Amino acid sequence: MLMKEYRICMPLTVEEYRIGQLYMISKHSHEQSDRGEGVEVVQNEPFNDPTHGQGQFTEKRVYLNSKLPSWARAVVPRIFYVTEKAWNYYPYTITGNTHAHTHTHLMCSFLPKFSIHIETKYEDNKGCNDNIFDNELKDQEREVCFVDIAYDEIPERYYKESEDLRYFKSEKTSRGMLQEGWRDTQNPIMCSYKLVTVKFEVWGLQTRVEQFVHKVVRDVLLLGHRQAFAWVDEWIDMTLEDVREYERQMHEKTNIKVCHDQQEHSTSSSPSLDGLGNLDKVST
Repeated sequence: MLMKEYRICMPLTVEEYRIGQLYMISKHSHEQSDRGEGVEVVQNEPFNDPTHGQGQFTEKRVYLNSKLPSWARAVVPRIFYVTEKAWNYYPYTITGNTHAHTHTHLMCSFLPKFSIHIETKYEDNKGCNDNIFDNELKDQEREVCFVDIAYDEIPERYYKESEDLRYFKSEKTSRGMLQEGWRDTQNPIMCSYKLVTVKFEVWGLQTRVEQFVHKVVRDVLLLGHRQAFAWVDEWIDMTLEDVREYERQMHEKTNIKVCHDQQEHSTSSSPSLDGLGNLDKVST
């Protein structure tokens, strides 16, 4: 098991990011859904938790065969996906601090000893809360990694000049261009705290796979948070109802795109797909 805590600061408030993350996830998922890969939304509905109150439950299938390294593609089926289940309570109050809270689980039936668990909390600060996961850690050790959305290197295939936050300035909010050390001077500022646990209990591959998965997770977090701010002028005037409707429309378009391509792949592909459906349910 390899556990890391990622801290990603944003030039936004927690309340603003509530809209921004929903918009970013929907748009990003649609953009990435090509060649039979991407994100299929299986379920997205309100959910009530006795502790955290009203939230949103989402189940997705993430198709990602071509994104695997060659040594992993050699041992997985041509059509390969993981199931992501997320419980999002945004926001709720705990120990006097108002912040958002999300549980996310990712599991794969083809690799039953593989799982990712992500615990997310958001606060209006610059990533200075070292005790935010005290209840979840239970004295477990973890590495703390700060992710800088403006100055950390992004994989070349994901780079877009329009999303380079060193040079981007929002017309509607007048925020940006982010200078070196921006986290110390930016107002408003918030932080996305993510406690990520990766497990791959296979002898001989565990360390290599867990380290690789964390690299992928970090790249995804960097790209997603960059885009959330780079697209701020597209979503900043939206209400929660507006972004939920946008989310619904994009999910429909993305599902059509992904499922159509999956059908074409499955009819032309020789390996059997038996056992890839009905992934095990995950509970928190």
